[in-house]
Amino acid sequence: MNSNLALPLPHKQVRQTSKAEIGDRIFVVGGKVLLLLLLGVAVLLPLLAIFWRGFSSEAGQGGGWIAAKELVTSENFHWLLGNSLKVSLSVAAIVVPLAYLFAYALQRTLIPAKGIWRGISLLPLMAPSMLPGIALVYLFGNQGMLRGLLSDNIYGFWGIVLGEVIYTFPHALMILLSALSLADARLFDAASSMGASPAKAFRSITWPATRQAVFAAFCLVFTLTITDFGVPVVVGGDYQVLALEAYKAVVGQQQFGRGALIGMVLLLPALFSFGVDAWLRRRHGDSMSGRAQVFKPSPSKLRDGCYLAIVLLISAALILVFGMAVFSSLVKFWPYNLSLSLNHYQFNETAGGGWLAYSNSLKMALGTALIGSVLIFTGAYLMEKTRSQRGLNLALRMLSFVPMAVPGLVLGLGYVFFFNLTGNPLHVLYGTMTLLIVCTIAHYLTTAQMTATTALRQLDAEFEAAALSLKAPLYRHYLRVTVPICLPALLDIVRYLFVSAMTTVSAAIFLYSPDTILAAVAVLNMDDAGNVGGAAAMSTLILFTSAGVSLLLAWASRGLLRRSQAWRQTAPGH
Repeated sequence: MNSNLALPLPHKQVRQTSKAEIGDRIFVVGGKVLLLLLLGVAVLLPLLAIFWRGFSSEAGQGGGWIAAKELVTSENFHWLLGNSLKVSLSVAAIVVPLAYLFAYALQRTLIPAKGIWRGISLLPLMAPSMLPGIALVYLFGNQGMLRGLLSDNIYGFWGIVLGEVIYTFPHALMILLSALSLADARLFDAASSMGASPAKAFRSITWPATRQAVFAAFCLVFTLTITDFGVPVVVGGDYQVLALEAYKAVVGQQQFGRGALIGMVLLLPALFSFGVDAWLRRRHGDSMSGRAQVFKPSPSKLRDGCYLAIVLLISAALILVFGMAVFSSLVKFWPYNLSLSLNHYQFNETAGGGWLAYSNSLKMALGTALIGSVLIFTGAYLMEKTRSQRGLNLALRMLSFVPMAVPGLVLGLGYVFFFNLTGNPLHVLYGTMTLLIVCTIAHYLTTAQMTATTALRQLDAEFEAAALSLKAPLYRHYLRVTVPICLPALLDIVRYLFVSAMTTVSAAIFLYSPDTILAAVAVLNMDDAGNVGGAAAMSTLILFTSAGVSLLLAWASRGLLRRSQAWRQTAPGH
């Protein structure tokens, strides 16, 4: 009798799990486990394969610690390392101040046509890294249009530095733009009321708030430069660097062990920069409070005129370089016949990959953008909006941030060593378009992940609480509420992945087959074959495709945003 009376009391303990809760559990746990497996295969195992290949003493592998010691103690390695450090430090020392001035002009002055200058500054992102080198050859090479302006030959140290400055400039600019956009107007008002000059306000307010971003930009430029072989292969001449040596060891000499050892060396500066930057971020903390007021610069003719001159000079240099690349692709026979022709665009008649390479790049870019954006945004949602399975969340976050510290060249080497193993059941993917898409998504994962996470953290947790109270399946809430609200960030991820896939060459150079050759790789092959005009034409085609798709996505997003986010216009207080 007592037991019968006790039955109704623990009602919540005997409540049956609803179908919605079962579906949510499958969606959350299954999604996280699947993403963890994908990240393990796409990121972790290839990196472990590099260390195994480099330190393995088996025949045909890296040669173990003895070979590693011989490499790092050789004079040739010291020469290559010295060249790489000298170039990378020089490029970072030039790019960061220029990018800071450009970003300051866009964020803290009233110069006109800011949208135009920002669009011009992003041009290097739309083309492979070889394009600046090709343009410099036509400008300052032995038969260049402006060859008399340089006392030294463009092939060598200064050629690499100039090419890398152009290639890395927008990467530093984006970091500094973000940092300079965060400013509390109240601090500047207080400084002004106390009689502080603009120079003193900069030293006491702006610089402390942005110096961490300056260091991050310096580290990024340094890492991009020391791991890039696109510019050195075009204008390096006899001035060799480590990244080019790793490329030659694997592609030209089939010395995979040597390539693995150099890859591990190139991984060190990226890991160091990533670790120090993370430490500085923890010490720096938040630079703005929730009550901060938006900073609006006051008019100043002298200041705005000086910064406009700086912006015009940098923009003119970028237009000269990219305009020269486009012009050279249309010249019939440089420098003897400067009449315009489309002969260089007849890729099927020249070596290098032809139109097949361009169509393959379009396929890879579309696959990377569509598949990658879905996986990355869904993974970010599961990590940010579901607090259960903390162990899985921690593992996913760690693996998602690994690609930020891994250069594309090193990641590509890892894919060769892991997927090219005959005993690996995934060996069937080697040389396929699928593997190229997987590698490209993994390469650019972290930036896209951070974009998605930033957008999701702006959503109130009450959205999920309301869905639970209404017993709505979590996946339905994700599709009908979260995705429409975060559509701008999702479209940014699509655009970023598409452009990155069109221009990438560092990782893909080791993974393509004759049937899956890419446009950026074709640029490299045509330049090696002496067909510089064809390389310029293919680079120009990549540039216009990337820019055209970016503009198309920006135009299409307006209509989508009006339909999916009309609530923002009618919300209280708007």
